[in-house]
Amino acid sequence: MINKINNLSENIRLQVFVVLVGGLLLVAKFMAFLLTNSNAILTDALESIINVVAGAFSLYSLMLSARPRDENHPYGHGKIEFVAATLEGSLILVAGSAIILKSVFNLIKPIPLYQLDLGIVLIAATGVINYGVGYVTERKGKQNNSLVLTAGGKHLKTDAYSTAGILIGLLLIYLTGMVWLDSVVAIAFGLMIGYTGYRILRSSIAGIMDEADYDLLKRIVSVLNENRRANWIDIHNLRVIKYGSTLHIDCHLTVPWYLNVMEAHDEVEAVATVIREKIDPSIELFVHTDPCIAPSCAVCTKDGCNSRIKPFQEKVEWEFDKVIADRKHGTY
Repeated sequence: MINKINNLSENIRLQVFVVLVGGLLLVAKFMAFLLTNSNAILTDALESIINVVAGAFSLYSLMLSARPRDENHPYGHGKIEFVAATLEGSLILVAGSAIILKSVFNLIKPIPLYQLDLGIVLIAATGVINYGVGYVTERKGKQNNSLVLTAGGKHLKTDAYSTAGILIGLLLIYLTGMVWLDSVVAIAFGLMIGYTGYRILRSSIAGIMDEADYDLLKRIVSVLNENRRANWIDIHNLRVIKYGSTLHIDCHLTVPWYLNVMEAHDEVEAVATVIREKIDPSIELFVHTDPCIAPSCAVCTKDGCNSRIKPFQEKVEWEFDKVIADRKHGTY
């Protein structure tokens, strides 16, 4: 719990830094646009507005998600992180569309460009800073299991890649004098920005809808297979729900029917310990115990069971498709 609180505080401090840096980069990019009149640079500047707005909302969401659970929010406030990521993805998508429309118009009616050399220097500096901040933010987001920081970091890095491409376009324009290239470069990166927004939006909506995270579920199944105990006859109906940085897992654990309450509880705790040690120490688990039934004997590896009514046939590896379904393993 202490580590979780420290992670939340660290996330908030980092997001404050991201917002402040984003504000400074926004000023620099608009200065570059005013100096050059370049659509390509405007592309970068408009995305920076999105960075600052989305970053501020993400900061609010992190502060809200840090609140302890209460009667109205028994699972905590972590879902707000998905709302923040949804807003960020939507804004990026809108910005990409606006950039494309303006650039198409300027292909038809070109506009003159000025002081490209100074604009190139300013944009190059912002790109380097953006990549550095994005790299640190994404890494810390993955480390602390924060969707907001991870999405924000990916966005900043993508912004830096866009800046690099825009710089190449600006250099070509500067060297060749072909002004129409400015709008072509802006359209290309407007499409890239729009796709980035779609990906973030898709990921956040999946979280809001509690879409299954198959990669995480497969990791959990693999860990349970590798560390299974004799009394763990079967595990099925495994589900994972994300509330911000907190993971809630529930499943059904089949144990010998003759275990008393304390013994069954020990097996549940053993499952929880394995998952927390191998996956994430902050995971919350809700494990329902099922008693074994006659078909369970065929796959039960427990030695010396006096209640066995059918002979053991084979050890069955827990299969992902059955573990996530409400269906016990067996010999078929």
